[in-house]
Amino acid sequence: MGWGNKRLNEAAAVCAAQLPAVGLIWWIREQLGDDYAYGGAYGGAFGLACLLVVAPLLVPVLGLLHALAQVVPAEALARRTARRARGPVWAWHLGFGVLLGGAWAVPAALLWDWSFTATAPLAAALGVLPVLGLGWLRRPTRGSRAVWLPSLLASVGLFLLVFVGGVLATVTGVVEEYEPPKLSAAQLAGEWHGSGGAVLRLRPGGEAELTALPAETEPAGSAPSFAVCDGTATWRPDAEGGHDPDADGPEGRPGVVVRPTGGCGRQTYWRIGGTETAPELFVPFGDPDAPDVRILKRVP
Repeated sequence: MGWGNKRLNEAAAVCAAQLPAVGLIWWIREQLGDDYAYGGAYGGAFGLACLLVVAPLLVPVLGLLHALAQVVPAEALARRTARRARGPVWAWHLGFGVLLGGAWAVPAALLWDWSFTATAPLAAALGVLPVLGLGWLRRPTRGSRAVWLPSLLASVGLFLLVFVGGVLATVTGVVEEYEPPKLSAAQLAGEWHGSGGAVLRLRPGGEAELTALPAETEPAGSAPSFAVCDGTATWRPDAEGGHDPDADGPEGRPGVVVRPTGGCGRQTYWRIGGTETAPELFVPFGDPDAPDVRILKRVP
């Protein structure tokens, strides 16, 4: 069977069916991760509400793009392979769909610095339900309604399933609230890199070197801007977060106090984020309601 308009419409519909649930999973993952001291539950809920408003217009387009990127070429490969090897076309289609999904994780890792080991299984899994759905749609259908109505019902069902599962996992404690890693001075010492060529080298003993590193230019609490600094500095860990400008009390988020010594910028508090295996340092500069968050990642 060739890929005419009817079959491409079916492929777009089965791909679109899973996208709202995938978007909800992504949103839940972001809420459970580090919010970099910005956004919170209200910001996340507002973002989800906006997404639901535009979803009816956006999801069909994304479904078509997904079909063209993964499902359509996978079936073309499956039909060519089935003519030369044993096995049903749908099985080859499923296998090639998974392989192509994993392959798309390569440019994602190179262009956007996404983790290949985390992205590849997720991208591969996105090809499973569309292939199975297309197998079910091989029976005769009558017009777009016969394709998109089941897609809509399946989409709502998957979305509710993920939503209820996420609520139950949170209430029962299966999924725990994010906590920043606890890093000692020895663990903090080393080289940290950020965007724009920013480098922070924390030396044992409290000395530091700065390369294109942003540093505050106004006192904390007055919508600080930042300067880009080179040179030397002193640093010390703050395990209790007493220097955290956003702390409600004497204790805040653990971090690192960096004080430039060359006259460029003021003392800057870099909060600890990320995970134990992939720690980060970050500062939200500028407007507290829409900060410019600068992130440094540890160089192994």
